[in-house]
Amino acid sequence: MNTNDASSISRRTALTMAAGGTLAAMAGRVVADPVAPAAAPAAAAALKGNINHSLVSWCYFKHFDNDIDKFCVAAKSIGCKSIELIDPKHWATLKKHGLTCAISGSHGFVQGFNNPKHWDKCIATLTERIDQCAAAGVPSVISFTGMREPEIPDDVGAKNCIEGYKKILGHAEKNKVTICLEMLNSRYDINMVGHPGYQGDHMDYCIDILKKVGSERLKVLFDIYHVQIMDGDVITRIRQHKQYIGHIHTAGNPGRGELDNKQEINYPPIMEALVEVGYKGYVGHEYIPTREVMAGLKQAVALCDV
Repeated sequence: MNTNDASSISRRTALTMAAGGTLAAMAGRVVADPVAPAAAPAAAAALKGNINHSLVSWCYFKHFDNDIDKFCVAAKSIGCKSIELIDPKHWATLKKHGLTCAISGSHGFVQGFNNPKHWDKCIATLTERIDQCAAAGVPSVISFTGMREPEIPDDVGAKNCIEGYKKILGHAEKNKVTICLEMLNSRYDINMVGHPGYQGDHMDYCIDILKKVGSERLKVLFDIYHVQIMDGDVITRIRQHKQYIGHIHTAGNPGRGELDNKQEINYPPIMEALVEVGYKGYVGHEYIPTREVMAGLKQAVALCDV
């Protein structure tokens, strides 16, 4: 989903992170000098490398005082490769820190391709973003069906989406940028926890649009949190729709909080299923923090590191 209170990382937290990284690097070998230098603050955590971790900016940026350098250092320190859905003006800073933007924002989820009166605006926004992505090496851009309207039942909305996406996909194909249509849950009437009235609220609905458009540059943004709420059967759906998955999002359910033992989604086998089907894209962590932000982020990355 699109963009944007915790204080910045404390000195004690930063030192703890650095010490942990140093000990991990030293494990299993003898060190002659007992006084080793501190690990570099931006050193990436050692992960298995099967999952490409990304952080969704709107969830966490404010917890780093909206300081992009501070946010990048934190992301890199826990092994993330990307900060996504962040303003293109920050992409150069991400690159400076050895990060990328896994997926760009575009038009919002309220007005989308299900209504022809929004096509011009959506296409203009996507065209600009595709050009920016192509220039910066950003692989994907997000898109949405839009909200249901009285004159647009589901079958009409799907037909409109198919016709509308065909108007922009030539540009996406030429620039080798993938448009990712996100499925959202329509159950919860709480800000950013759910999106009542969103038309693309089931995986089969979104996948059917992709199949009928028939372009390798239109895929689904498979948000595990939203899929769990609306459809369930997450692992089977990953296997069933593997060729249509362009991006992944995570969050804990219920509540869209941390990936901890207070929520119901069993993330390790889901990540293993992604590895099994050959998914090589990014997994964007997109939960709303309820406690100290770095502790939750480290937990999410570690849990999904399979």
